[in-house]
Amino acid sequence: MNARFVLVLALLPGLLALSGHTPASSLPSMSAAAIVDKMLDKNPGLASYRVRVHVTTRMLSFPFLSPTLDGTSYYKRPNKFVVVFDRVPAYAAGFSKIFNNIGDPGAWSKDNVISYAGTRVWSGRPVYVLKVAPRQYSDILAYAHAIVDPATWELVEMTWHYRNGGTISMRQWYRREHGYDVLAEQSAEINFRVRASSHATYGAYQLNVPIPDTVFTGAK
Repeated sequence: MNARFVLVLALLPGLLALSGHTPASSLPSMSAAAIVDKMLDKNPGLASYRVRVHVTTRMLSFPFLSPTLDGTSYYKRPNKFVVVFDRVPAYAAGFSKIFNNIGDPGAWSKDNVISYAGTRVWSGRPVYVLKVAPRQYSDILAYAHAIVDPATWELVEMTWHYRNGGTISMRQWYRREHGYDVLAEQSAEINFRVRASSHATYGAYQLNVPIPDTVFTGAK
């Protein structure tokens, strides 16, 4: 073996430590159920919330429209989540569905099979990857990959892969509010039938407030 190559191998752990990057393989393997449980264990005292959401969208292909959507996001433990938009133009109906599809991890298993898909380096840090696939065959959606940051157990990105080769990827940012970690912003890149980008911002949260179950019935 080349002496220079041996030296590089010997120095590699120290070089990685100095660079501040940890190999994704350094994360211990976990089951999908264990990862989802960690995600659900966040904010144990949060029973419900209601928050206004503002979405700006820009189409990068025909018809080159820029719809703006305003609505309300509702959550109720253990697994009820929905975003209800005030008004959705017909041409923007697909955009509104994205925000409901990312949903709440507690509800994923109702219609999907969740499996462990390993680890990777994301934004310079090691993360877990979950594969979320429809429980029943879909001729539209193949599967989605959910990126979970083990430093916070937050869902930081989700990418849907469609059978026509299209993708939709949504990234999420959080903030601390009244002692809870809540969603602050979302940014989506859409390459499915049309090309578009969107950005959502969340207002002040109303936490642990009564929310009737009817809000979640037929709203998606």
